[in-house]
Amino acid sequence: MSPAAIKILLVEDDELFRLGLHMRLQQEAGLEIAAEAEDGETAVAIANRCPLDIVLLDVGLPGLGGIETCRQIKQQHPNLPVLALTSHSQKSVIVRLIAAGAQGYCLKGVAAETLILALRSVSAGASWWDSLATTEIRTAFEGEGALDSPQGVVQIPNPLTKREQEILTLLAAHKTNQEIAEYLYITLGTVKVHVHTILHKLEARDRTHAVALALQKKLIASNLLSER
Repeated sequence: MSPAAIKILLVEDDELFRLGLHMRLQQEAGLEIAAEAEDGETAVAIANRCPLDIVLLDVGLPGLGGIETCRQIKQQHPNLPVLALTSHSQKSVIVRLIAAGAQGYCLKGVAAETLILALRSVSAGASWWDSLATTEIRTAFEGEGALDSPQGVVQIPNPLTKREQEILTLLAAHKTNQEIAEYLYITLGTVKVHVHTILHKLEARDRTHAVALALQKKLIASNLLSER
């Protein structure tokens, strides 16, 4: 029995761009455009009445605006992942997206394959940040540990989610993907998505390189390895 398709709410005010995204994503097995919206108010209303797995959200929306739309959706549906898609790359936008609860950020113009991987990753519980955002997060994490925003200071935690840290710790203990899946009671496909996301975030060549970088940056605790 094949897994259910990932139900996507596509929020984009540019009709041609939205149509192009719709056509491309619908071609991908396992993805389904469950609903569309061209403004934030409509997106919030749809999220309140439709079963969804992820929101693909344009930041530059008219009216309510993409960031406030994200904030309202996350307030009402904290477990519904939001992946932001935008042409903006300023640090302030990244900070506000993090504060609003977005799990991911991709620049418009990204390769379709990358966007599809980001959608799968975020819907599986991982996070996905454009390389620029990843650099900003890493810089803040290694430096001051926080980024300034108009609302105050947003604390930037470990760029890896708790699940990614768990998986990376198991990779450091030389566990295979199948062993990790069995240990964490998740599917093999989910493990592969998480591993791919970890490599992307750390800009690692392979699993061994990712473990080395994580230990060097203290993203995982070396004392946990002996417990596995």
